[in-house]
Amino acid sequence: MSLLERIDATGREDEIEPGKRLIRAGDDRGMSLGERLSYRLHRLAWKTPFHALRLRGKFPLKLLAVPKDPIAGDKAAGEALLGGAFVHPSHSALLDQLDFNDPALPPDASDHLQSFAWLRDLAAAATRERGAKLAEGLMQRWLLCYADQVSERAWRADLWGRRILFWTAYAPYILSSPDLVHRSAVLNTLARGARHLERGADKAPPGLARIAAWSGVIAAALVVQGGPARLKTGEAGLARALATSLHEDGGLTSRSPFEQLQLVELLSQLRAVYIAGGREMPEATADALAAAVAALLAVTLGDEALSSWQGGNPVSRRRVIAACEGSGVTTRPLRHARGWGYQRIAAKQAIVVLDAAPPPPARAMTGGCASTLAFEFSDGPHRIVVNCGGVGAAKAALPAELVHGLRTTAAHSTLTLGDRNSTAIHEDGSLGKGVAEVELARDESGGVPRIEASHDGYLRRFGLVHQRRLSLSADGRALEGDDVLIPSGRRRKAAGLAFAARFHLHPSVEVTTTADGQGALLRVRGGAVWQFRCRGGRLAVEDSLWVDGDARPHAALQLVVAGETPPDGITISWTFKRAA
Repeated sequence: MSLLERIDATGREDEIEPGKRLIRAGDDRGMSLGERLSYRLHRLAWKTPFHALRLRGKFPLKLLAVPKDPIAGDKAAGEALLGGAFVHPSHSALLDQLDFNDPALPPDASDHLQSFAWLRDLAAAATRERGAKLAEGLMQRWLLCYADQVSERAWRADLWGRRILFWTAYAPYILSSPDLVHRSAVLNTLARGARHLERGADKAPPGLARIAAWSGVIAAALVVQGGPARLKTGEAGLARALATSLHEDGGLTSRSPFEQLQLVELLSQLRAVYIAGGREMPEATADALAAAVAALLAVTLGDEALSSWQGGNPVSRRRVIAACEGSGVTTRPLRHARGWGYQRIAAKQAIVVLDAAPPPPARAMTGGCASTLAFEFSDGPHRIVVNCGGVGAAKAALPAELVHGLRTTAAHSTLTLGDRNSTAIHEDGSLGKGVAEVELARDESGGVPRIEASHDGYLRRFGLVHQRRLSLSADGRALEGDDVLIPSGRRRKAAGLAFAARFHLHPSVEVTTTADGQGALLRVRGGAVWQFRCRGGRLAVEDSLWVDGDARPHAALQLVVAGETPPDGITISWTFKRAA
């Protein structure tokens, strides 16, 4: 039985609310001027003698406990390290040439190095006896660069939070040396980092970064030093961070499935720290972890990997399973998300994930996507309809122009009007005006899941509301949909306005159009044959691309139903039906 089948068989049923509900965009502003100024002053203070004095204190002689990392690492990445190479989607280098302080390192690769998350991969490929020499060598190089140099590159609050979690979990790899000077340097730096973090965790950007920072404070209190006072401070800080970063349904306000995966991994590590420290995780934090797992599972498809939203990609099935199993949580995928915004409908082997919310606000997510009302669709382990995807954490893996293009409405399986994004994307990368409200109704009566959702992203510009209706048959063999453009508001409707309903296909799908130009046969490599039929527009097959879990683009195709809408609106109907 697969992981999703095991989880679907147990756990709490999320309630399905009858009727319509309205989802509004949150505050779309980024950090305020005051917040940016406060953080800048905070960073400048790091270089003062006063800050150096604040980092002084009693140094630990040993760790109080060694937590067990519950998340399995990437064995292939660990074997590459053993072979003398650092491999990251946006940067690869030989270890003997690797410089922690290299300004040419892409930020995402630098963060991975600085956090010491690679220790998890090393441990997946090597025993302590084999891996310790390599880990201690890299540790010594890091200490030479940063032990006494408090800088943004290495001493950022979220990096210290993650670093404390990884240093303590993999202490046997970095503290097994008989060299007392080395051991003392590591433990002393760890203690200084904890003091630095305790005073700066709330200065980290809201969201995942601040949660990571306060998790590090708690880990330091439980297994390094600090005792009840630091633990109380850390738990209060984490409670604040979770309250401002998560919706009530457990999804991050960034609406990023990739960040949601990182959240589950992070809180699972923290849970292991509590176990090692002989304490119970606070109920509110444990509840947040359970809800986060359910929200994460909501955006998985039949291959148990993530669907692609908000600049993310499928990552890997192995990593998603490792995170869910490592959390110790048994729950069902969240079907009817509220703030998280992703609707999940499933029948037999078929799964549909729909983005039924406005894009995330700027303060919660940089690089948000104009993807409202897009969907992904899988038949068993085979992906059929997808979004083009994104680079995830590997922001330097693809050209900036392509990354920008992947954020557009046209890169998602939804409808575009007037060749415009449903939410504007400015040249500086920020999101502008567009979708502010989404109306949603869900009905599961009769065993046939139906969703009706609409957004106002084109209302101000064109006087039209986009409504999408989806219905999945009880046997999972037919997905029917309508895209309706409804006149609304006072703005005069433009005649002859071009529309295009796009259905991006996975690279494994081959397409043959029918003679009447209104349908196509979709042959899924290793899977079934599906029929596509449409009404209300001209069907064309165009080139597309799809970004895989390693941030690599693959050539693909897309079905495009295009035409022009009259002033009184139009309905485009379409069906995916399993033929064999």
